[in-house]
Amino acid sequence: MPFMASIFERIDYEDWLRGSRESARVTVPLVLEEIAARSVVDVGCGLGAWLAVFREHGVDDLVGYDGPWVDRSRLLVTPGEFRAVDFHEPIEVERSFDLAVCLEVAHLLDAQHADRFVETLVSLADVVLFSAAIPGQGGLHHVNEQWPSYWAELFLSRDYVATDPFRAALWEQPEVKWWFAQNIVCYVAASALERLPGLERARCATTPLPLVHPGCLASHAEALQERKARPRAARPWRRSRSAT
Repeated sequence: MPFMASIFERIDYEDWLRGSRESARVTVPLVLEEIAARSVVDVGCGLGAWLAVFREHGVDDLVGYDGPWVDRSRLLVTPGEFRAVDFHEPIEVERSFDLAVCLEVAHLLDAQHADRFVETLVSLADVVLFSAAIPGQGGLHHVNEQWPSYWAELFLSRDYVATDPFRAALWEQPEVKWWFAQNIVCYVAASALERLPGLERARCATTPLPLVHPGCLASHAEALQERKARPRAARPWRRSRSAT
C-alpha cells in the first residue's frame, strides 16, 4: 500500500509519539479498570506507543500489526511483538487476545475493505477498543470517514454490541488528543457482556452517539483561517469564473 508509506514519510514522529503516549497514559488505566486484559493486540499499532503504555501497566503479552513501511528501528515494542501485514489482504490470525485495539486506522482503508477489516478485529478478541474518523474530520488519506453507526452495524452483524464507557471521561482531558476523545468506543461480543458489568452498564441503546469534539471544530477553524491568509494565487481550491 504505497499511500501508507507516504503517510509515514510525512509524519512528525516525535509529535506523533508524544500525542499517542499522552493519550494512552490517560486512557489505558480506564480501559484496564473495565477489562482486566492480560493480552492485547493493536491493529494499526504504528510504532507501538499504545502497546508500550499497556506494558507500563503490567500487560506483557503484546502484539502489534502494521505495514512493512513502519521504521522498525523506532519501535517501542520488541521486533518479535510486531507483525508486518497488508490490511488490504486477509490477515492470518494466529491466536486470540483479551483485548484488541484499533485506533484511527479503519478510515484509511477503502470502503470495500471495511467488512473484512471488522471481521479480522472480532476474530482477535471478544472486546475491541475502536475509533475511526467521522465525516469531515479530515486528515491524510481519510478515504472512508463514517459516523459511528456505520461501524456499529458491521460489528452488530457479528453479534458485537456497542458500548460507550470512556468518551465522557476523556472528553475534557487536555492530555488526550481530541480525535481519541471523540471517537473511542468499545465493541463487545454479546456472549462476553455478562462478565464485563462496567461495559454492560455502558451499552448503547442503539448505536454510539455521533459526537463532534470542540477540538475538531477548532482544528477546522484554524485551517480555514490559514487558507484565508494565503495569497489568492496560492489558493488551489479557488477557481476563476472562466474555469467553471
